[in-house]
Amino acid sequence: MPQIILITGASSGFGAACAREFARKGCVLVLVARRLERLQALQQELAPAETYIAQLDVTAPKALEAVFDSLPEKCREIDVLINNAGLALGIEPAQEANFDDWQTMVDTNITGLLRVTRFFLPGMVKRNCGHIINIASTAASWPYPGGNTYGATKAFVQQFSRGLRADLLGTKLRVTTLSPGMAETEFSDVRFKQDKAKADAVYNNVQPLSAKDIADIIVWICSVPAHVNINSLEVMPVCQSWGPLAIHRE
Repeated sequence: MPQIILITGASSGFGAACAREFARKGCVLVLVARRLERLQALQQELAPAETYIAQLDVTAPKALEAVFDSLPEKCREIDVLINNAGLALGIEPAQEANFDDWQTMVDTNITGLLRVTRFFLPGMVKRNCGHIINIASTAASWPYPGGNTYGATKAFVQQFSRGLRADLLGTKLRVTTLSPGMAETEFSDVRFKQDKAKADAVYNNVQPLSAKDIADIIVWICSVPAHVNINSLEVMPVCQSWGPLAIHRE
């Protein structure tokens, strides 16, 4: 039986790249995202792979339940859940940040991930199989100016994943946190609210990670023997590293 893979935020970036790689492996795909036209184009691209798509904003709880309840019965018994939907908004210091942006990041990166996970987790436990992959960020561990709430939401993802592992001890379920560093997707376009010049400047004269790099890693995470759990994995491009601690001198 082919594995059933559910990917949130599947219309672009890491999510779309994962869909392509798992389609090549013959998996059944359930792809959800806010942009239906993008999903439809991806579904056509992946043909003849068995793909189910649905428009979904993970911050809308009633819509979330309606979408997942309407899936074909077999698609509710997913083998791999990739919680990829997430975003960063703004790069202002905390005292200047837009609170609505903060709330959107919390609603998407934390609450949305919780709702999706809680919907499918009981079935996984009942079947005693499944793998949850939560996409965090290096910002969860390594703060930077302007990353305040975004980094905090991704730190939540890391800690929630650890808590899941603790709760699921004694089952065959696996939980992994993947924390990418600089990657060239639509991430910066969203962060800078479609200011293309600012977004492009992030990647000037560097070779960042690509969406396919991350998808390849996720496929590998899913391929290790069933008794092996990759607890967490942090990945950066070679061009990215840490700097010295910041010191302000009077």
